Amino acid sequence: MNRSPAEFDADRPRVSAPIRRLARPLGPLALPIAGTRWLPLYSILRHTGRTSGRAYSTPVVGITVPDGFLIPLPFGDATQWARNLFAAGGGRLRHGGREYAIDEPRVVDRDGVEADLPSLVRWLAARVGLRQFVRVRKAPS
Repeated sequence: MNRSPAEFDADRPRVSAPIRRLARPLGPLALPIAGTRWLPLYSILRHTGRTSGRAYSTPVVGITVPDGFLIPLPFGDATQWARNLFAAGGGRLRHGGREYAIDEPRVVDRDGVEADLPSLVRWLAARVGLRQFVRVRKAPS
């Protein structure tokens, strides 16, 4: 499932309560070290509010793929950072100590990207019912 970058349309997750319970307290703790080499799974997504125009920095899981990154979509269409990313057509991602311009966001199903997922992430995604990811491309410099 590749959805148009112009619209953000994702399915509701099967199980999001456990992820939400972990994300709320861990998000603020992860923010200072996310995107660094010391916490390689976490990245900082920089995006602009679609109505406020305000700049946001959100810790997300960032998985490197050949042309960009996969970002899990644990809350489906209730994910505000994804709505903002789609409205702007891109943003920036700090990952592994480097800052990347990203564009062309699209929603993809787990089945279509399983080959790109590390085995631990593939296993966890199946256990918590994570079905979709946002795939972004590294924008040309």
